[in-house]
Amino acid sequence: MPKVEWDYTSLASHYDKRADYAGDAIDKMLSLAKPDTSRPIADIGAGTGKLTKLLLARGYSVLAVEPNDAMREFGIKNTKGKKVTWSVGTGEETGLQSNAFDLVTFGSSFNVTDRAKTLIEVARMLRPRGWFACMWNHRDLDDPLQAACERIISEAIPGYDYGTRREDQTAVIKASGLYEEPVTIEGHIDNEISKEDFMIAWKSHATLQRQAGDKFNEVIEKLEKLVAKQKKVVVPYTTRIWVARKK
Repeated sequence: MPKVEWDYTSLASHYDKRADYAGDAIDKMLSLAKPDTSRPIADIGAGTGKLTKLLLARGYSVLAVEPNDAMREFGIKNTKGKKVTWSVGTGEETGLQSNAFDLVTFGSSFNVTDRAKTLIEVARMLRPRGWFACMWNHRDLDDPLQAACERIISEAIPGYDYGTRREDQTAVIKASGLYEEPVTIEGHIDNEISKEDFMIAWKSHATLQRQAGDKFNEVIEKLEKLVAKQKKVVVPYTTRIWVARKK
């Protein structure tokens, strides 16, 4: 198995508290790909089961692949008794069967793979005319609270970069030569949470942690002060999904 560049062990319990993906966006993805319910969907980089649970709730069985032991343990607990099998693997080497899937999904995980190699691996796994899908929840940075969060981050970390998770994935998918023109799907979700869970979400933010380094705790403290007087926090998200059919 390829080496996993980033270790999510310390973030697993926090990650489990993060927002779900927008249900209407998931429904649009499934309506487009039309995966056969008699075959499992492969969910790669399944983490603690955020996307896996939504697929299971819609009547699909899932093969969930997650390289990190702590994340996978949460995922197994979160999906206990459901039609899911968990295994160890990465986007580049899933360990799953060839020519077996109508749909292979990546929920907030495609960006931490070698995307070119991962697209080759997914094409191997897909049945003829099967579908690849990758997705992320993007905070609405125009929202006043989120704008204030961004100011705190940019002041502490000049040149802060969200990386490929906020990029349009169309170019890298097309560059593989393995898929038809990608379709972009969006859905909105307002996630109303306690200020404690709001901070848990920030503490699980791997991109922030990596770039902040020894300033991470300082940023967290300033974010905590920002919401100190609030009981509830509403975080607006856009779920963005790129879906592409295998040629």
